[in-house]
Amino acid sequence: QVQLVESGGGLVQAGGSLRLACAASGRTFSSKQMGWFRQAPGKEREFVAAISWSGGNIYYADSVKARFTISRDNAKNTVFLQMNNLKPEDTAVYYCAASPVVGSTTIYPNWGQGTQVTVSS
Repeated sequence: QVQLVESGGGLVQAGGSLRLACAASGRTFSSKQMGWFRQAPGKEREFVAAISWSGGNIYYADSVKARFTISRDNAKNTVFLQMNNLKPEDTAVYYCAASPVVGSTTIYPNWGQGTQVTVSS
């Protein structure tokens, strides 16, 4: 089992930036890829970005390309999501998740508790 703890959420004005962090512990060797997802009120959870622990594979949803950047610090078992030029539609609970599969946007058996991001207009 992989334990995941997100941090860095908060309230920001449109056009602002936030940096989310996800610290992984436990059986981290079992995960090959880390992903960020989000769920807005009344909507289904959606994929945002993912990165393999090797760093060689990075994926983004079209809605966040050129605004969000995913990165990782293998020494600290931590993955980051730098979010720039935030829009009100980015408001959601953001979740970190771990996958045993590189390239997947759906196979994520381990999840964090989520962190709220609110973007005011």
